[in-house]
Amino acid sequence: MCGIWAIFGAKQDVKQLCVNCMKIAHRGPDTWRLESIRAFPNSCLGFHRLVIIDPKYGMQPMTLKAYPHLWLIYNGEIYNYKKLQSEFGYKYETRCDGEAILHTYARFGAEKAASMLDGVFAFVIVDTNERKVHLARDIFGVRPMFTFFDNGTLGVCSEAKGLIDIPRTDGIHVKPFMPGHLQSLDVDVEGKVTWWDSSPFLSVGGSDFNSVATLDPNDVHANIRLLLKAAVKKRLIAECRIGCLLSGGLDSSLICSLLAQCMKEEGITYPLQTFSVGMEGSPDLEAARIMSAHIGTEHHEVSFTPEEGIQAIREVIYHLESYDIVNIRASVGMYLVSKYVKENTDTTVLYSGEGSDEVCQGYIYFHKAPTPQEGDAQSRRLLRDLYLYDNLRADRTTAAHGLELRVPFLDKYFSSYYLSLPSEKRRPTNGVEKHLLRSAFSGTGLLPEEILWRPKEAFSDGMSSKEKSWFCLLQKDAEDKISDDSLATAGTQFKTGLVPKSKEAYFYRVLFDEMFPQHSHFTPYYWMPRWMNATDPSARTLSVYK
Repeated sequence: MCGIWAIFGAKQDVKQLCVNCMKIAHRGPDTWRLESIRAFPNSCLGFHRLVIIDPKYGMQPMTLKAYPHLWLIYNGEIYNYKKLQSEFGYKYETRCDGEAILHTYARFGAEKAASMLDGVFAFVIVDTNERKVHLARDIFGVRPMFTFFDNGTLGVCSEAKGLIDIPRTDGIHVKPFMPGHLQSLDVDVEGKVTWWDSSPFLSVGGSDFNSVATLDPNDVHANIRLLLKAAVKKRLIAECRIGCLLSGGLDSSLICSLLAQCMKEEGITYPLQTFSVGMEGSPDLEAARIMSAHIGTEHHEVSFTPEEGIQAIREVIYHLESYDIVNIRASVGMYLVSKYVKENTDTTVLYSGEGSDEVCQGYIYFHKAPTPQEGDAQSRRLLRDLYLYDNLRADRTTAAHGLELRVPFLDKYFSSYYLSLPSEKRRPTNGVEKHLLRSAFSGTGLLPEEILWRPKEAFSDGMSSKEKSWFCLLQKDAEDKISDDSLATAGTQFKTGLVPKSKEAYFYRVLFDEMFPQHSHFTPYYWMPRWMNATDPSARTLSVYK
């Protein structure tokens, strides 16, 4: 990951505000830079770099000899940067994939450029000739970006913590920038910004998958295999070591196996490192061992005790900037395994199976969808809100340790193709969730059958034994810390945001408010299964759990 930060039209001394940029230094541990723009008074661009490509010339803010009036800061990867160069004759000055953003903007303008990029990104383009600032974020919000606007002042940052302490008018909130949106703003000669609403440049499921592959209209399984493998392969761009998170579930196992295959085809000779995490008795640890042996990876197991997991919660909430229950539960394991990777290996880029449950209807509560159409609508809603939940968790737990996560299931072409299939095909079939995805890879040898057809086990559950579930351990800990009287008066204590209904939720909210007072809007709702009258987000509490 990298971290971006910017302020335009500051009312205070910009030099005094730049300290806020250092609050996201963990995202880019290799080097950093702050730079003012002469044409835009009271403004500054900041960047923390995690070096993935072109360590010598890839620093940001990026400017090019061909376009000296343009400045760029971005976090992400542009997978089609070589294709754009070949198609339009771009003369690159660096080896960085992100340079394609500037060339494409210069040729086609901001809106067209954003829609042409195949990748994940959050970017700020400054055009001093047009006196404009352009902001954009990828369709699923894989890469984060927050903003505030206050009477001519614009703040931008990869994480909210880099903005919340900048003085603002009462009632002006730091908010996440909407995924799949572009915002173009005017800047006057004094550096003040004129606000214009953002607009979508792409919608979920709206990418033209036929433009990148020759698909067989009579073989859905082959198309799924083709597009998912292409999504894995295009994400290999890196000049550092690549590894993979492996829970032993269907999604991470598919990605690991395809990654191993693509690395071999691309001539990458170092062994693939895989990483699993769990407590004593974790079914995920056992399944990951089976999968690692099947594809021959250099496998690492990260074990932790309940006490170690509970001790990490405060740090997890600080990095998440959320008090959602299931997000915190699942983030602990991901935070701890990322910490291990950073401290014990030379892997910098990690693949993951994130996004499959949303694209492919993998959550077990989809078994209870009243109709295929309602299942489809729920899938698309989850994808639109990923930036608030699973993508937030995936980004923050890895970026906290200076790692970069890549998520092939959220490839815009793979996901658009999958969502284009009839909703009846995508729903759970014969009592098995993600039946279509599993069937597409049946008989390929990529996964052992016991892994291919392993029932869904939520990450926050699978890293603990069924006898001592992680959610039960957390609830017991909260029971010891929060009194009955405190919970009974939660509605009085928490006057904004979500009112906690359990002691576990209360504990998380207290920790969150200590670190992010007056920002309860960061969590708009508690993630919860649908159609089942669920009172807890753990899959192990549901009647359809196997």
